Amino acid sequence: MRYIISSALASLTLSFPALAEIPKVVTDIHPVNALVSQVMGDLGSPTLLLERGASEHDFQLRPSQAADLANADLVVWIGPELTPWLDRALDGIGEGSARLALLGLPGTETRAYSKDGAHHDGEHRADEPAQDHGHDDQGQDDHGHSDHGHDETASDGDSDHDHAHDGIDPHAWLDPANAQVWLSAIAAELSRLDAGNAAIYAANADAAITRLAALDAEVAQTLAPAQGKPLIVYHDAYGYFAAHYGLSIFGSVALGDASAPGAARLSDLRAGIDAGTPLCLFPEAQHDASLITQLADGTGAKIGAALDPNGSTLDPGPDGYATLLRTLAQSIADCAGQP
Repeated sequence: MRYIISSALASLTLSFPALAEIPKVVTDIHPVNALVSQVMGDLGSPTLLLERGASEHDFQLRPSQAADLANADLVVWIGPELTPWLDRALDGIGEGSARLALLGLPGTETRAYSKDGAHHDGEHRADEPAQDHGHDDQGQDDHGHSDHGHDETASDGDSDHDHAHDGIDPHAWLDPANAQVWLSAIAAELSRLDAGNAAIYAANADAAITRLAALDAEVAQTLAPAQGKPLIVYHDAYGYFAAHYGLSIFGSVALGDASAPGAARLSDLRAGIDAGTPLCLFPEAQHDASLITQLADGTGAKIGAALDPNGSTLDPGPDGYATLLRTLAQSIADCAGQP
């Protein structure tokens, strides 16, 4: 009798396909994690490599994170332009997981880095031929990728050797139009890996895009009083945000996250402040605010709250992207939007 029941159960089990597991997803930075979290919804939560307070420029994987990366079904990241160390780590684990590099996706608006840290309009879509933006061998890793932010510091205190970023600015998540493109692409890739839940991923992405449109309008309204008012930021990371919302970046203290500005650069910025051009100066999370304080000292310029373009101070989760944009907008408006 037991044999008959066991045989029947075995037959019943074989007659139904095994339920597919939800893909294991690893993400690089907070904004990307938030977008993936919205698409996955209640089905699962992506792993975030750069946890709260971590910097993408000097990050080293812990053994547990390396294991997460090796066991991932899908890695969603900005691309090697932002995190060349992750590019090398992915090369090291081979082709075991699918990879979705957002910066190179068709429909993504990208911008060239400015040569002087000021606002610029060099945009193109990732599906259009990009012009040569000067990817020479300075600052490149052994795969030919620009090592974002790791500029050499000035060797001569009387000259400005910031070594401006070349190539594509990777901070593309600060344009919500790009986030909209990425939400659809993330849903498509998850659906490819997990066809049984494709309708859920698509519905979640559609809902997220609808929320994003409302968020975009809200942020634009918040920033309206700050439009056209020259700002100084800590480093050249806000081109997408400024272009989308009509902000004016007078200049940045440092061109790269890890570069020290030369004396000539600081002198030029101070001259603009003394002339009354920039109204607000903004320090940045994870960076010493002393240079911002020194530049503003004795002038009529105001110092705003520290900006956090990468969301490094945020907790992971689906609300992180909206929190990032709202916080940036409110910090800028609180300073630059005043009469």
